[in-house]
Amino acid sequence: MSYSEPVRIARFAIGEYFQKRAAVEVPAWVSYEFTSRRAGCFVSLHTLAGLLRGCIGTIFPVEENVACEIIQNAISAASRDPRFPPVEADEFCDLELSVDILSLPEKATVSDLDPKKFGVVVSLGYRKGVLLPDLEGVNTVQQQLEIALKKAGIGGWEDYNISRFSVERYH
Repeated sequence: MSYSEPVRIARFAIGEYFQKRAAVEVPAWVSYEFTSRRAGCFVSLHTLAGLLRGCIGTIFPVEENVACEIIQNAISAASRDPRFPPVEADEFCDLELSVDILSLPEKATVSDLDPKKFGVVVSLGYRKGVLLPDLEGVNTVQQQLEIALKKAGIGGWEDYNISRFSVERYH
């Protein structure tokens, strides 16, 4: 099977992590496109039945480049998503991966949102909730905000901030 380069990076990182349980370097085959720029990204793992198995990401870049960002978030999605037990090596080959590379978030209002086109960040003080765009079952702005607010532990009546971002999604 042929994967997009970001998904190949994520698969490589998780596979190497299973073997070495140590830091993973950016492989030499990674293109300049992913070693020359910085961006936040999310790596999502799904079962063949389409169930979420792990998803970890960064809204803003914290690594030196996108390839490093993908590597760190892929390993975290497989081993440190608090919602799931760590992925086992024997189940890894049956997981589907996707990588979302994020634009920088921009301040937004409710009328600026479109759950199919934009992800959302809601924040109030130290509480923050993030929801990627174009997720199955999230069809309205209201649904998108409700889920993000719940993730953040923010009440809908509170005076929270909204930002939106777009993604480059790779399967």
